[in-house]
Amino acid sequence: MTYADTLFKENIENILTNGVFSEQARPKYKDGKTANSKYITGNFATYDLEKGQFPITSLRPIPIKSAIKELLWIYQDQTSSLKVLKEKYGVNYWDEWEVGTTGTIGQRYGATVKKYDIITKLLAGLEKNPWNRRNIINLWQYEDFEATKGLLPCAFQTMFEVRRGESGALYLDATLIQRSNDMLVAHHINAMQYVALQLMIAKHFSWQVGKFFYFINNLHIYDNQFEQAQELLHRTPSKKEPRLILNVPDGTNFFDIKAEDFELVDYEPVRPQLKFDLAI
Repeated sequence: MTYADTLFKENIENILTNGVFSEQARPKYKDGKTANSKYITGNFATYDLEKGQFPITSLRPIPIKSAIKELLWIYQDQTSSLKVLKEKYGVNYWDEWEVGTTGTIGQRYGATVKKYDIITKLLAGLEKNPWNRRNIINLWQYEDFEATKGLLPCAFQTMFEVRRGESGALYLDATLIQRSNDMLVAHHINAMQYVALQLMIAKHFSWQVGKFFYFINNLHIYDNQFEQAQELLHRTPSKKEPRLILNVPDGTNFFDIKAEDFELVDYEPVRPQLKFDLAI
C-alpha cells in the first residue's frame, strides 16, 4: 500500500468512527436537499516528494489532467471566466458555481490572483531573496467577497519555503491550507493541484521539489457517500508509488508551462470509478 493510500484509509476510518455531523450546513444536493456531512477537524499530513511520496490515491481514478487545467486557469490565465475554462481547457464542472448569468464564478480564485498581482509578486520575491519567509498566496480576501457573490475559496492559502539540501541543491517546500475538503472527491485533486503548482515554481527557478505539507481544517464525508467510503476501505490498492513529473527544462518560465507538460507515471488506480453526487 502506498503512503497516500495508507493515509487515505486512515482518514476515512477516522471520519466514519470519530467524526461528528454538520449542523446548519450550507451545501445542497442537486435535488435541493441539505448536504450534511460527517467531519473531523485539524487534519495534517506531510508528503516527502523527494522520496516519492505523492498525494494521490490508487483506490479510485483521480482526474489529474482536468485538475491541472483548472490550476492553470487560476494561476496563469488569472480569470474567473467560465468561457476561458471551457473553451481553452474543455473543463465544465465549474458551471455549477456560476454567479447568476455573469459567465464567471465571481470575484474569486483567478480574478483575485489577477487583482492583487499575486503570482508576479510571489515570483519576484523568490527571485530577490529565496530565503525570505513571506512567500504566500492568500485567496481569502474579504473585499472580493463583498464585491460579488460566489463560492468562497476552499484551498485558500499556500506558503513556500526554500532550503538547501545536503547535496547543496535548493529545494522548494510548500504548505497548503484548506478550510474545507470533501475527503472522497476532492482531497487528492486539491493536493495534486498544488504539488503541480510547486513543481511549476521549482522549474521556473531550476530548483528541486522537497516536501508538501497539507492542513485541512474541516475534512468531511457527505452523508450520501458512506457506501462509497466502505467500498474504498475494502479495495486493494496498487503497490506502485505514482509520481507527477513536469517534462520541461529547468528555468522554463512559469507562464510557458502547459497542462500537457505534466505526466503521471506508475499510476494504476483501482476501477471501476465510483459515482458521487456533488454538493453545490
